[in-house]
Amino acid sequence: MINKLIAKIKETGAPIVVGLDPMMKYIPEQIKKKAFAEYGETLEGAAEAVFRYNKEIVDHIYDLVPAVKPQIAMYEQFGIPGLVAFKRTVDYCKEKGLVVIGDVKRGDIGSTSEAYAVGHLGKVQVGSHSYYGFDEDFATVNPYLGSDGIKPFIKVCQEEKKGLFILVKTSNPSSGEFQDRKLADADNRPLYEIVGEQVARWGEEHMGDDYSYIGAVVGATYPEMGKTLRKIMPKSYILVPGYGAQGGKGADLVHFFNEDGLGAIINSSRGIIAAYQQEKYEAYGEANFAEASRKAVEDMKADIEQALNNR
Repeated sequence: MINKLIAKIKETGAPIVVGLDPMMKYIPEQIKKKAFAEYGETLEGAAEAVFRYNKEIVDHIYDLVPAVKPQIAMYEQFGIPGLVAFKRTVDYCKEKGLVVIGDVKRGDIGSTSEAYAVGHLGKVQVGSHSYYGFDEDFATVNPYLGSDGIKPFIKVCQEEKKGLFILVKTSNPSSGEFQDRKLADADNRPLYEIVGEQVARWGEEHMGDDYSYIGAVVGATYPEMGKTLRKIMPKSYILVPGYGAQGGKGADLVHFFNEDGLGAIINSSRGIIAAYQQEKYEAYGEANFAEASRKAVEDMKADIEQALNNR
């Protein structure tokens, strides 16, 4: 699957993943009105609005980007109907030819980790039959329970030719409370570097053509750390959140890429899906929210291109 992702990045010329992280405050009134007219102001109505919102955005951006990243919590808040909307979103995006990164951030051990891996990336056995659950192409995973939490995912990735993005240095302001702590038994280096080294080791054992299908998550809000981690993980693809709404910009991103112009894919969520609510795109209005999203993708692509050309 890493080979497919890289091929799509080359095809579109856009190392961009759109985070499909819907919240009710982002969804235009006309979509909510129609969904509620059919299902009422219920969890089912909310989930229907979420899917229709996602679908219209995807219809306007699928030809511009290689991948999308639905964040499962935004769907889980609507209970079982929300999970149905998550699955419908995954399936629709794959129908449109997009690579789907399930932002699920699972992190457990043993049989629990195996069940998460099977549910999101693999097939579950039911009697004499086997079935895909959510069937994303990649999943995000929290490594802080150690190899016991990662190896079941790697096993399923090997079987299904899928991939992982492992949290190494996250974009949130308080990430340093733990991730930046210096370790005396590791030459006083920060924890995130040690995690990055382990991701690189896992990656060396599980390669695609040029890059590993075991990648990393490193926030755009920490470009200098990204520079260090790029050197530590030369063959790991880096998923970079934090662009746009969290403060990251194109100039911050150059160190996440290798000299071949590959090695990183940049995420923007509400900066794209709720673009019409920003002053820059407010002229589009609610009625044309998806056109605003398309324009936001085009602007982001240009920003990244300029940064890479100027490095």
